Amino acid sequence: MKDSVAGGPSLSSPVPQPEWMAHLVTELGRQDPSFFSRFLPPDEGGRPSAVLILFGPGADGDDVVLTERSHSMRSHAGQVSFPGGAMDPGDTGPVAAALREAQEEVGLDPSGVEVVAQLPALYLPPSNFVVTPVLAWWAQPGPISVVDHGEVARVLRAPLSELTDPARRFTVTHPSGFVGPAFDVDGLLVWGFTAGLLSKVLELAGLERAWDRSDSRPVPPHLIEARESPPQPRTGPQREPPAGPPAGSRTGRQEGAT
Repeated sequence: MKDSVAGGPSLSSPVPQPEWMAHLVTELGRQDPSFFSRFLPPDEGGRPSAVLILFGPGADGDDVVLTERSHSMRSHAGQVSFPGGAMDPGDTGPVAAALREAQEEVGLDPSGVEVVAQLPALYLPPSNFVVTPVLAWWAQPGPISVVDHGEVARVLRAPLSELTDPARRFTVTHPSGFVGPAFDVDGLLVWGFTAGLLSKVLELAGLERAWDRSDSRPVPPHLIEARESPPQPRTGPQREPPAGPPAGSRTGRQEGAT
């Protein structure tokens, strides 16, 4: 695993979408939103936002772009997430928001991204975010890196071969009672909202390999503290949906994208 500063291998021509991507899109159309989370947007709505689930060809096979949040963030410091954040008034919808946020966070060139599908909008109760995941394919990856170190500490391109490795998969438990899937990505813990989405996407793509769901580990104290630290004054909108579990997660319940 390497921090992405050069966009992966040098590609002389665009790489077409893999077969698993077509399978994923077909399966997405067959799922009820509750497949992804039991927290769905309330009738009164919430704060609209979007995240970009960007796959592409890499040096070690197909991979997905992830970011590690800055350790100085007022909440969810150091947690791993997809590029994304709250919609701005000028955004025409979730796709525009996800691409804009990815450009601002990691320097992604939107012109090289092929949007494949939108997943159902999901709800994060603690922040009142209504998050629309945008699925995309990067046929000819370009350079990406940290743009604002105040928000992003690191940019990763996580190979699917590692994300589907049973040795890197386990469940995590949170003092709130949350139980959910997790991944070990280059020494970083991917859990909560991001891990739930990854888990469901890999399953629908037919890429998931059997892993030990009984391997249960607690969320490290420093990540719990990052989530539960008191809010501090901040100007401007909150850019990124939180990566941790929503309030109200049931004790002993295995959650997907929450």
